[in-house]
Amino acid sequence: CGGLISNSSGTLQSPYYPGSYPNNADCVWEIQVENNFRVMLTFSDIEMPSSRCQYDYVEVYDGPPHPSLLLGRICAGSFLTYTSSSNLLSIRFHSDSRYTFRGFQAHYTSIPADHNIALMCLPDYMHAVVNRDYLQSQGYSAELVTLNNTGCEPTLTSHEVIFNIPYDSCGTTREESNDTINYSNMIKVISSGHIIKRKKDLHLHISCKMLHDTWMQVMYIADDIADMNENQFGRYAVNITFYDSSSFLRPVLDSPYYIDLNQNLYLQAYLHSSDPNLMVFVDTCVASPDRHDFKSLAYNIIKNGCVRDSSYVTYYSPYSHFARFKFNAFEFINRHTSVYLRCELVVCRLGDYSSRCYQGCLSRSKRDASSAQEKVDVVVGPLRLREGDAQSRNTG
Repeated sequence: CGGLISNSSGTLQSPYYPGSYPNNADCVWEIQVENNFRVMLTFSDIEMPSSRCQYDYVEVYDGPPHPSLLLGRICAGSFLTYTSSSNLLSIRFHSDSRYTFRGFQAHYTSIPADHNIALMCLPDYMHAVVNRDYLQSQGYSAELVTLNNTGCEPTLTSHEVIFNIPYDSCGTTREESNDTINYSNMIKVISSGHIIKRKKDLHLHISCKMLHDTWMQVMYIADDIADMNENQFGRYAVNITFYDSSSFLRPVLDSPYYIDLNQNLYLQAYLHSSDPNLMVFVDTCVASPDRHDFKSLAYNIIKNGCVRDSSYVTYYSPYSHFARFKFNAFEFINRHTSVYLRCELVVCRLGDYSSRCYQGCLSRSKRDASSAQEKVDVVVGPLRLREGDAQSRNTG
């Protein structure tokens, strides 16, 4: 149960609904819709023990489940509705070992946010857009909009003022806490004397917060005008590429990638981010003949940082944004047309020795509630056996 949901609308429900849900369940769903949209969630049915929601309950969070505001804990009622302040809403379902009931069913949809101000936290920069009609309605001129660091100019269109603000320049500041990295900057709108409606300058404080693999984006206006908030969530961009040797100089661009049995397969994972103080760690890699199913027939190469295949080797990488490793092509590729690889990658602060990236092999996997916060899934392939090798093996 649980997982990441990225459709614009849909339904979610407790396990086995409308039958009785299982005991000792702990499910976390994260609903993430498009940038500058919000999530509206309505519970159409909910039946659990209703004694102050102590034993079985559903919790709704305004963002990721751990650091975000708890909007409500419920176990009974009908047509209860919650709306997020960003493009991400989390739902946690918990049951104990005592009783079991029908559970819940809920429907969600995405609704447009206020488009006067928009913010996207992209891998290399903050993309901030201010509507020119909005500025004019408040008595401000688009030509007087600047960053706190005046060396980085915006792009003016007929309808918008657009800033692309790097994380490592243009006056962006970086602040670390135990579980987040906060990148902040400020857009200033200077008052002009002849059209002003307010005498104070307008300050738009923008902030991108990184929590493991999740970007929390915040944009608000200071006291100079009525406060406004724009929150967005995104996920790291990470890719995996095959290379033809351990020198990692020439990527393999063929798709599908035809290989021989027991051939060395060299892979490099790359984190797209302009922040040099991040690192990427290979937590799990699983092979399967079905790119949509890594459970029915799967082969673990590395799981929770623990090497499961004797041919798996890691290589030194000169940059923390890269993780390099290899393994040998395995036997069941001879029995299936194609094989795919899904790797779970963790992003951490460089030098944070308490983070997952420095813990190595974990004998017990973490709970799903935390793994959804920490890991990025990447699927690569297909791999296919060379016809000559297949024929020689079949003949033999």
